[in-house]
Amino acid sequence: MIDFLVSGGPVMAPIGLASVVGLAAFIERVWATRAGRVVPASVRVEILELARQGRWDDARTLCRKSSSPLGRVLEVAVAHRGQKRADIKGLLEEVGRREAAELERYSGVVGVVASIAPLLGLLGTVWGMILTFDVIQQQGVGVVSSLAGGISAALVTTFAGLSVGIPAVVGHRYLLHRVDDLVLDLEEASLELLELATAEAA
Repeated sequence: MIDFLVSGGPVMAPIGLASVVGLAAFIERVWATRAGRVVPASVRVEILELARQGRWDDARTLCRKSSSPLGRVLEVAVAHRGQKRADIKGLLEEVGRREAAELERYSGVVGVVASIAPLLGLLGTVWGMILTFDVIQQQGVGVVSSLAGGISAALVTTFAGLSVGIPAVVGHRYLLHRVDDLVLDLEEASLELLELATAEAA
């Protein structure tokens, strides 16, 4: 296997680096976007229950203690209860956008790997073909074995680039879908608390 990869030539090094970086970013994002970390169900239920009971100070304390995106978003509604619904909603949307951007952090790295890995494979293919034509120019086409090195490099790098790029595309789409689901959960919880906060003001 090592000999197979080495036969791809110098372009295999950046392809290998891209695969390591992409995998690391994917694992980090999967760990960071766990539902229990971003939208802990127990915290959501408890904050909403405290709000229904009118225990807003306790709800705000719990928001701060949770140190989760959910807690930071809901704290806005708790802290600004009694204001106009449109004002509170605007603040929630602003904080929500910030938290959504934080959830998407590093997922773009996986997307970049998905884009550049096939291009690096194509670069290796061009490199291999240049080597092949250089051999043809010097030795002619009579000795097939002398052409094998360049052709092998061309095919191996194409294979490696696609092998890294295809999983990276799938991983990037998965991360974006995962973040969308979490943002939707944050929005639902925010709207529930918004109703309670504005109802009290009324």
